[in-house]
Amino acid sequence: MTQENKAFGADVSRLLEIVTHALYSNRDVFLRELVSNGADACDRLRYDSIQNPDLAKEHSGYEICIDVDAPNRLVIVEDTGIGMTEEEMIDHLGTIAKSGTRALMEQLKSQGSAGAPSLIGQFGVGFYSAFMVADKVTVISRKAGSNDVWTWESDGVGGFITYQTPAEDAAKLRTTSGTRITLHIKDDASEYLLEEKLKRIVVTYSNHINLPIYVGTTEEEPVNTASALWMRPKSDITTEQYQEFFAMVSGAMGLDQPSVTAHWHAEGKIDYTALLFIPTLRPFDLYDPTRRHSVRLYVRRIFITDECEGLMYPWLRFVRGVIDSEDLPLNISREMLQQNAVVHKIRSSVAKKLLGDLDKLSRDDAVAFSAFWHQFGAVVKEGLYDAVEHREDIFKICRFFTTHSETGMASLEDYVARMKDGQDSIYYISGENVESMRNSPQIEGLKKRGLEVLLFKDTIDDFWLPVVMDFKGKKFVSVTKGAIDLSKFPLEQKEKAENDNDGKPEERAARAGLISYLSSKLSDRISSVRVSDRLTESPVCLVASEKDVDLHMGRVLKIHQHYEANAKPVLEINAAHPLIARLDEIAGNNADSGLLADAAELLYDQALIIQGEPVKDPSGFARRMASFLSKGLAA
Repeated sequence: MTQENKAFGADVSRLLEIVTHALYSNRDVFLRELVSNGADACDRLRYDSIQNPDLAKEHSGYEICIDVDAPNRLVIVEDTGIGMTEEEMIDHLGTIAKSGTRALMEQLKSQGSAGAPSLIGQFGVGFYSAFMVADKVTVISRKAGSNDVWTWESDGVGGFITYQTPAEDAAKLRTTSGTRITLHIKDDASEYLLEEKLKRIVVTYSNHINLPIYVGTTEEEPVNTASALWMRPKSDITTEQYQEFFAMVSGAMGLDQPSVTAHWHAEGKIDYTALLFIPTLRPFDLYDPTRRHSVRLYVRRIFITDECEGLMYPWLRFVRGVIDSEDLPLNISREMLQQNAVVHKIRSSVAKKLLGDLDKLSRDDAVAFSAFWHQFGAVVKEGLYDAVEHREDIFKICRFFTTHSETGMASLEDYVARMKDGQDSIYYISGENVESMRNSPQIEGLKKRGLEVLLFKDTIDDFWLPVVMDFKGKKFVSVTKGAIDLSKFPLEQKEKAENDNDGKPEERAARAGLISYLSSKLSDRISSVRVSDRLTESPVCLVASEKDVDLHMGRVLKIHQHYEANAKPVLEINAAHPLIARLDEIAGNNADSGLLADAAELLYDQALIIQGEPVKDPSGFARRMASFLSKGLAA
């Protein structure tokens, strides 16, 4: 017997160290993980044998058996599934192959083992959880369609060995393919040598598994109910059973609970059953660039794939659970699934149902819905440009920060209901920080007039807005782009008096001297200068011209897509501001003044800073600011 010694991948070594030393509080999970792996292996063989019946030829049936050899301190978990070759053993058991586990390891690099229990629980540990209770693990496996039997063995510390299994050990496999895992139980894990303990774990974590699970060599009845949970009537399923199933499909391990549980059977043009959960906490891969979902597809209770790209919209990728179709053929390839019309119909039907459930949650439980929106709202809004057919339903659940409330959020329906008479636009500003937007000079004039402004803080907002354009006929208007006519909404008498105290009305309206000077002085950086309707307190601000992209959108494109816009912004001045009045006076009397030149640069730099843009010449800005401060203090 030739043995080949191999070292674990560096990530696995680190993971095993954490599993072994930091997860004793929840060691029961090892059995759930091994049973889940065994069930997946059986599902895989059941599916593959549809297209290749020879794979399951002389197969005795799909099951998972758990045996105990107490005198020798052994627990054996065996499945009759697809099995593994030697290469697959090395790939699956010696290195981290799944992105979820790799992401876990990346987080552990910065957090150390102190945070390990919660991280392990959140992401799942799979096969490696066996080393929580075992100081040695032996895996014997025969791949379906092969006569070769291979053994993988490790103490979880010094690497592993693989070798071709001796005939006497190979004969222990129950049928023509499958995997037999033998755990050498640690001294402090003796409780797992009790069959009653193992039965309780199976009932707690794996009761829904859709194949029989036996505990003990003499048992004739499976421990679990061996029926697909999603096919049972809702009235027969307890909250605890739903929670157990959610823990299984999400990997949450009891650390999260679903905010929405959606379980229904659809009949008519398409026939399918779905049991889906919306988590309370964000999955670790929510913003993975691939935007992959995690819903498992079954066809008539047979697992097909958890990578059916067209089954769920990318903007619902946080949903967990299963969809079981009665219409799809069992022998359909994974490649064909993506283009299948039935799959697309299921996707649309599921999205409509989930959006309806979320709309109901928003009305029935505002606190729970608010928690959901803060976790997943930015992802849901991707659907505003991804799925035109669901846009109306998505808008029903969209919530935005607003100047109407200091803390709360509003729906578009709320906004429209509060619009002033004659208002035909939905005003918004976008940026990274809500408080900065709330204090932005560009919205001063609107706030003074009692016009509500939506505060869009998610990057995705800058991408759906150019596509959507309006809501129920009310056009979305950026307050940082183009000219805004607020003449239909005159200032209240008090605000009007505050804004009318610097010069005669015709002088305030013109400021022609200063506008001419600024236009010439800053011509390399701005397209034009004009008197602003937006400003009531600040002296200046920048806005994009009508034909260019919104200022914040331009910054987003520059960061994420290296977009360099050649467009120059418009500089708007507050004609009623005392500083603007004084500079206009200087421009009329002494246009060559060095003071005016410095003031022009300072005004432009101030507008840049307000907009969140860097000052082009920090040392020049500091010099000019110091000069102005000294002159002001001297006066």
